[in-house]
Amino acid sequence: MISAILALALGKINLANHVLVIANDRSPESRALASYYMAKRGIPSANLCMVSTETVEETNLREFNKNYLIPLKAALAKPGRQIDYIVTTKGLPIRFIEGRYSVEASIASIDSPLDRIKDQSPSEIQKFTSPYFGRSEHFSRAKFGMYLVTRLDGYTLADAKRLVDNSVSAKPTRSPFLFDNAVFGSNNPWKPMDDAIADGAKRLRARGLPVILDDKPEFRGGLTALAGYVSWGSNDPTFDATKYRQLRFEPGAIAETFVSTSARTLLPTVGGQSLIADLIAQGVTGVKGYVWEPYLFAMADPRILFDR
Repeated sequence: MISAILALALGKINLANHVLVIANDRSPESRALASYYMAKRGIPSANLCMVSTETVEETNLREFNKNYLIPLKAALAKPGRQIDYIVTTKGLPIRFIEGRYSVEASIASIDSPLDRIKDQSPSEIQKFTSPYFGRSEHFSRAKFGMYLVTRLDGYTLADAKRLVDNSVSAKPTRSPFLFDNAVFGSNNPWKPMDDAIADGAKRLRARGLPVILDDKPEFRGGLTALAGYVSWGSNDPTFDATKYRQLRFEPGAIAETFVSTSARTLLPTVGGQSLIADLIAQGVTGVKGYVWEPYLFAMADPRILFDR
């Protein structure tokens, strides 16, 4: 799961000392991005963890354990340090060859009773619910026994830096949220999440926020200056890639798409399911994505995500 939402929180509460930033010594982009983010957010230089690992998106556990995990654990164990949030950067791997989980998920559960989710049945995987799920309180590792991990990335270094810039410049707006249903039939197993989109829209409207709930079959796109966005992406039967790539966002906007491999890569590519990297390039500030099949229950619940 990949997100820049943490940057939004830092603007409201002085949590800079609680953030650890990871950069890859072998990647000039990673080093530059870490430096840029830390300067913008006032994060102490001592809170930079340098690793020296492969610059490919897919790594193996042996490489991770030797060149990534050892220096990370050492950085987290420094006396007097209280780290709650970890930020990874472009130029670091995003997933493992073994199993079907992300590097960020593995980092989140370091020294935690939470185990890595491997090739298990959906019913077994569903037991690994985050202890922070559904909460409406500030996060702390001491209370929840894990780290919150987010990533700064995009097709280009400029895209990744824009995540930081957008979070810094974000301010209250009356721009609309776009909630795009796919309009699945009553017997479709995806319909409960489609209903959650509609319910999420109602909750925002009850707060007096402008929401466009598109409950027509046609895929909605082409809107600009959005404050938030949720859709089925390329899983929508009427998905239109051109309309998807025409979406534009206000600084501070967050998004979710119910797409199994929406973060399978953050490099330019063709084919396959729709990518969150497009939304980053189009100006979104925080977005959740998946490196492999997460199953529907692992998608962000729009009733919680946008309400918070």
